[in-house]
Amino acid sequence: MERRGAAGGWVPMCQAVLPAHADHRGELSAGQLLKWMDATACLAAEKHAGASCVTVSMDDIQFEEAARVGQVITIKAKVNRAFKTSMEVGIKVTVQDVLTNVEKIVSVAYATYVVKPAGAEKIELEAVKLLSTEDYLEHALATERKRIRLGYEEVFQNLMRESNKEDVSCDTFEQEDVVSTDLTHVQSIELVQPPHANHHGNTFGGQIMAWMETVASISASRLCRAYPILKSVNMFKFWGPSVVGDRLVFNAIVNNTFQNSVEVGVRVEAYNCEEWIKDQARHINSAFLIFNAVNDKGELLTFPEVKPTTKDGVRRYRGAIARKKIRLARKCMLSAKEDKPSDLWERSNQAYLSYSNVATLTHLAAKPGWEITSTLDNVKIWTHEEGDVLSLKVEMQVKIASHLAFSLLSNFTYRQQWDKHFSTCEVLQAVSEDDKIYYVTSPPMAGHKPRDFVVLVSQRQPGEPSEPYVVAVKSVTLTSVPPSPEYCRSEILCAGFQIYSDSSSSCTVCYFNQMTSSIMLYLAASLTGSSNSIEDTALECIKFLELKGMKC
Repeated sequence: MERRGAAGGWVPMCQAVLPAHADHRGELSAGQLLKWMDATACLAAEKHAGASCVTVSMDDIQFEEAARVGQVITIKAKVNRAFKTSMEVGIKVTVQDVLTNVEKIVSVAYATYVVKPAGAEKIELEAVKLLSTEDYLEHALATERKRIRLGYEEVFQNLMRESNKEDVSCDTFEQEDVVSTDLTHVQSIELVQPPHANHHGNTFGGQIMAWMETVASISASRLCRAYPILKSVNMFKFWGPSVVGDRLVFNAIVNNTFQNSVEVGVRVEAYNCEEWIKDQARHINSAFLIFNAVNDKGELLTFPEVKPTTKDGVRRYRGAIARKKIRLARKCMLSAKEDKPSDLWERSNQAYLSYSNVATLTHLAAKPGWEITSTLDNVKIWTHEEGDVLSLKVEMQVKIASHLAFSLLSNFTYRQQWDKHFSTCEVLQAVSEDDKIYYVTSPPMAGHKPRDFVVLVSQRQPGEPSEPYVVAVKSVTLTSVPPSPEYCRSEILCAGFQIYSDSSSSCTVCYFNQMTSSIMLYLAASLTGSSNSIEDTALECIKFLELKGMKC
């Protein structure tokens, strides 16, 4: 059954923060905010689907600012992309001080929703109608975020297998000042009543999150003897529904502490009347919440170390360490500055480096203000200046099917056949079917050493006919390939190809490069008009693609 897709656009919700919404500090309760975020996102999902929707999962949520009584919270949500039966909803939360009119971002988050099925079959969704450049950008990146969600468990399990090699058991913790995690266990039971549920009787996901935040906060407070502040919620899923009349049992316990922060795990089980009598629980959700705490002066408090007392406690202790590694990788990748150096390639950040690679190229291609500087036959050259950053775009019309161009350009071992700036190129690591790490060397320029690069190449096929093939390139750091005295190790901040299909036998290939000083050495003469290096390389690329295409 098909559902009608609605036009894109934000669904807004504005709320004045009242004393009833706040904690003892006069700050908006994190649990209340989570309820509002879920409600707004659900409205956006239902606007698109034209039917009732339920929360499937919520990506990591970071809280950057606190809202106080008297301030105004604005929550905006919109469907970024509709996959076959699920939707990604983007959520943006800001706080405004009515006296100063200063507005700050509280959080940017992403949630996944599905239509509540009327029967056994899932309901398919129509595509989102894209109205703006931002819509197109978020629509493209939604696919990358979905890859991260699907790959999260694999990354986590890989980290857990590595940690299992270490000899850690309950007997490992012999310090006298450690605190047993048993002392932090908190259990709470809630009866789901009509105000906690939607008009179909399903418990609001945001209400469950709010209850989880309450019990987790009490657990964390037993370590710091202060009022904990929720800073982030780890990515989590709803494994099953609960309805009006269910008893929800919340069990919270501290998993681990990290100097100024603590991770609390919360498990939620549901019982109807019959299950309650028979003690047959339904596991509907588990989540991990990260808190810190401050003293009267606003200084961060240090949490004591904790000691797990059971085998399962040791597993949760290790799991907290693995999740922290993933959180740090995510924070580095998703908040990366365009001028940051190459990133260290590790198990914990593979998915986020790949996401960052594709996302950075997508953002660069979508920037307004590209200016054409040269037109020659089937080649156009564009430049973009933003502050002291200069970017290059080379547009090529090629008589070859787009999927063939993609296949040839995504294999960097072919690069030296048409690009004189590549001397050698070898695969160092085939990370996945879509991501490979290459070692590249370039010939010397007058007065300079030859240069070398270690780059991640991420390739993506289009999810829809109107989308391009993508080949994204950025530098990474491999500890197994340190800089050599023979070469000058150079960086690629952002480069790659977008390939659009024009017909069954032609395509438009766009090459992008956000230039560093090392790249400028090769391109400066072309940009000043004293050389045709860029045009010549582009023509060689076209010639290579069309010649190879004839043989395919």
